[in-house]
Amino acid sequence: MSKALVVVESPAKAKTIEKFLGRNYTVKASMGHLRDLPKSQFGIDVDNDFTPKYINIRGKGDLIKSLKETAKTADKVYLASDIDREGEAIAWHLAHILNIEPTKACRIEFNEITKPAIKQAIKNPRPINIARVDAQQARRLLDRIVGYKLSPLLWRKVRKGLSAGRVQSVAMRLICDREKEIQEFIPEEYWSMTAKLKEKVKAPIFDAQLTSYDDKKIEIKDELQAGNITSDLEQAEYVVKDVKRRERRRNPAAPFITSSLQQDAARKLGFTSRKTMMTAQQLYEGLNIGKSGPVGLITYMRTDSTRIAESAQAEARKYIEAQYGENYLPPQSPTYISKNKSQDAHEAIRPTSFEFPPQQVADSLSRDQLKLYSLIWERFIASQMTAAIFDTLTVDIKAGQYQLRSTGSQIKFPGFMTVYIESKENPESDKDVVLPELTPGQVLKLSKIVPKQHFTEPPPRYNEASLVKTLEEKGIGRPSTYSAIIETVVARGYVLRTDKRFQPTELGFTVVDLLKQYFQEIVDVQFTANMEDKLDEIADGHGSRIELLREFYGPFSATLAHAEEEIGTVELPVEVSEEKCEHCGRNLVVKHGRYGKFLACPGFPECRNTKPLLNDIGVQCPKCEGNIVERRTKRGKVFYGCKNYPDCDFVSWDMPLKENCQSCGSLMVRHNIKNGRFITMCSSETCPTRQTEKSKKPVEATKTKPKTTTKPKTKSKIKTKTKTKTNKKQNSNEGSI
Repeated sequence: MSKALVVVESPAKAKTIEKFLGRNYTVKASMGHLRDLPKSQFGIDVDNDFTPKYINIRGKGDLIKSLKETAKTADKVYLASDIDREGEAIAWHLAHILNIEPTKACRIEFNEITKPAIKQAIKNPRPINIARVDAQQARRLLDRIVGYKLSPLLWRKVRKGLSAGRVQSVAMRLICDREKEIQEFIPEEYWSMTAKLKEKVKAPIFDAQLTSYDDKKIEIKDELQAGNITSDLEQAEYVVKDVKRRERRRNPAAPFITSSLQQDAARKLGFTSRKTMMTAQQLYEGLNIGKSGPVGLITYMRTDSTRIAESAQAEARKYIEAQYGENYLPPQSPTYISKNKSQDAHEAIRPTSFEFPPQQVADSLSRDQLKLYSLIWERFIASQMTAAIFDTLTVDIKAGQYQLRSTGSQIKFPGFMTVYIESKENPESDKDVVLPELTPGQVLKLSKIVPKQHFTEPPPRYNEASLVKTLEEKGIGRPSTYSAIIETVVARGYVLRTDKRFQPTELGFTVVDLLKQYFQEIVDVQFTANMEDKLDEIADGHGSRIELLREFYGPFSATLAHAEEEIGTVELPVEVSEEKCEHCGRNLVVKHGRYGKFLACPGFPECRNTKPLLNDIGVQCPKCEGNIVERRTKRGKVFYGCKNYPDCDFVSWDMPLKENCQSCGSLMVRHNIKNGRFITMCSSETCPTRQTEKSKKPVEATKTKPKTTTKPKTKSKIKTKTKTKTNKKQNSNEGSI
């Protein structure tokens, strides 16, 4: 009997699906796209309705031949690429290569790689959705137009090797605009006032914050004003004005979609968007789980829908009741509203089966796979549980014409918080704050007044999570492209990862300023968001791919011609170091590569001397007494080593400190815990104090201070200001070459 052929995208997925379908099916992998626009030429016939010139991708000839031979002998061919628009386009290209009519029922899709889902998909094939294909082609052609027309302009005017992308450039603008906000920020002084109060002399002290004067919000701007208010409050009588009690409910967060998974994995696990999506892909495609063999552990990870299948909700309810009890089970399964234009045919990211809790499959997963699977598992379980309940108490206190407020909160029932708490939540806000039993008219005793000076703080640089969140909120690109966008701007040297935050380089500023001056629409946030809406309309069958391309290309080509005439050669700022080139004697200059800064001879290409740019941290090496410097791995991770390497092999992941251990005399190091917090401990694993230091609670850890560096002489126009103190107030088709 002839076999049916199922074509998927990856070998891992093929292996898992073949197990489910049995001997009458052959499952092969296309390894992603088999056809694409040529790399060596523009590949779009602008004068013929923007007809794309697709060619078979170099290196995939043998694979295409194998697929064709297998398809000829099969009685049925099913195209099972991913369920997003990219996957629909891959299926369309496969249909062309295998001579399958797209209008025939050849396309199957499944949200999870489980036996029931695969069997159900085989029973319900459909034609290829041409509207989705058109939307993906429109995106691909738009990105090719921008990438292959604008990038060469940057090569000629700025520097070879640069690129510009339709979405990439907007992301770069966001990062550069934030950096300019930071540089231009002027801190403002303000004060807070806390009264330490108690019911009677030996009663526990509680805090009350000054809120208003004469029923108007009070702002304390300087030390003089703070002193006067302190004097008034020290002499005032404190009387309880009002006591309000209420019950507050906090509902669980929705199950993960692509963007929220990337954000939480960045905050909680320290994963980059790329790492998150690669690991999620492995969990989705299937892993060998003991005797069970290949199992897809999670549903499809590229989704913007929070919808959950009723069968999954029913399974979750059984699990919650068995593990946590009836009190943690809501009367009905919670439902969550997806954002506008979400593809609701998809589901949220969730476990495919409750037979495989994280602790049971831990031995079959890598460390990163287990971390991410546990995160997805916990978030989904929590999303189906009851709300957390808090008892809150608000006490308003009168002190003459001044008003103060004290708030207390106790967790009455933890609900979903037993399993999972969103990373953006402030852990301090979940702690119990107990106030004494107070009644209106009660006179309180003052222990002391604590005035505190603050300064407003500039907005923080974007990190992986906040940039993804901003891109999503502004409708820039799609969650599945965020990883590739971020990796591209880093690889091109436009931004650096500094303490896990994105800092634009002089090159980044130069390119963005150039684009803002001559290609305003390309870097305009609203224009790019509107383009996404138009692509959505095409996918829904309500828009025209050709009309969209015409509308974009006319003004863009005119602007490109104008910019070619107007822009002269752009000279990039040069940072000059004090180190001399050993070959020609010139002062080495600072260059930016994909792994950060390095020193290079300005005599390139005649002199090709380069060397790493080392940041001396001012600590002597315990092995040879040389200087310890900050280094980076090929992936950009910071570590510390002796400057005399390879003669000295001292290295440390933890930052060495100047002081030595008082117990054993070994080097003390700063050991990072999480989210910028650290503890100081001995570097010797045999030191008796080491375990004591490592067991300290996070609340005793200290916030990481900015590293101080000795900056080389610079001719850069960009000046960086650092303000500290508290505040008041992932596949991309970008056509970059």
